[in-house]
Amino acid sequence: FDTKNVEFMGGMFYGCNNLTNINLPSFDTKSVKDMSFMLYGCNKLTNINLSSFDTKNVSIMRYMFYGCNNLTNLDLSSFDTNKVTNISGMFDGCNNLSNLDLSSFDTKNVTFMNSMFSGCNKLINLDLSSFDTKNETNMNIMFSNCNNLININLSSFDTTNVIDMGCMFYGCNNLSNIDLSSFNTKNVTNMSYMFYSCDNLSNIDLSSFDTKNVTNMSSMFMNCINLTSIDLSSFDINKVINLDSIFHGCINLTYINLSSFESENKLLSFKNIFFNCIKLIKIKISPSFSQIINPEIKENIELIVI
Repeated sequence: FDTKNVEFMGGMFYGCNNLTNINLPSFDTKSVKDMSFMLYGCNKLTNINLSSFDTKNVSIMRYMFYGCNNLTNLDLSSFDTNKVTNISGMFDGCNNLSNLDLSSFDTKNVTFMNSMFSGCNKLINLDLSSFDTKNETNMNIMFSNCNNLININLSSFDTTNVIDMGCMFYGCNNLSNIDLSSFNTKNVTNMSYMFYSCDNLSNIDLSSFDTKNVTNMSSMFMNCINLTSIDLSSFDINKVINLDSIFHGCINLTYINLSSFESENKLLSFKNIFFNCIKLIKIKISPSFSQIINPEIKENIELIVI
């Protein structure tokens, strides 16, 4: 099986759902440029040895291991990702993967990381401090449903060019702390469902967030049931058209600071923004915004208009 001139291996083992073991030491992959969907849906695969793979010319690895839900460990330390631009969905649905070391990954040319770890619900620790994300534009659903993730290191993340952060931490219900102080969100337009159902999140500091270009914040903190207070006084919502259910189901939330919220957008939708916020008693708010959202305010909530 001579593969020395093969440039495309995308979908090569796609849907081989009875395959349990792959060992490809004789594969010559030095000419390969595309490995997308290569092992997609190999859901009985328990062992794979890719140490002989030469990936120096590969540019696309999207959904490479999608749905390999019996893999518990994956050693990619030999991978050269210098030319890779797309790793979206690479480990999506690998829901038994408990260990993943990506410290050798060179991501400086990557522009798409969306869905990269979505559904990796056995991962407890994820250190991405070596990631270079300066060219990244899409982080949508990146860690969605990583519901056993306790520690995540994003300290090196440069998000200057990111446009979409929707559902980024959706369903990460064991994360109790997320440090996003390094995030530059000046170009982000979508933050909908960003922290949806982050059940253990009791505190979050978003004071560094620049939201002047965001248009969608719907359900951003929905069902964050352990949040007791939140300060969004640095938020600019002038371009936002959807605030629906932003705090919906935050059942322990008692105080919200929305003092910077000003909007003249007649298309602004804000349905159910405080729905089931049963302990909410105090909101700091601007005069104009208090009039806009007045129908959503219950009688027992104290408005501090500033």
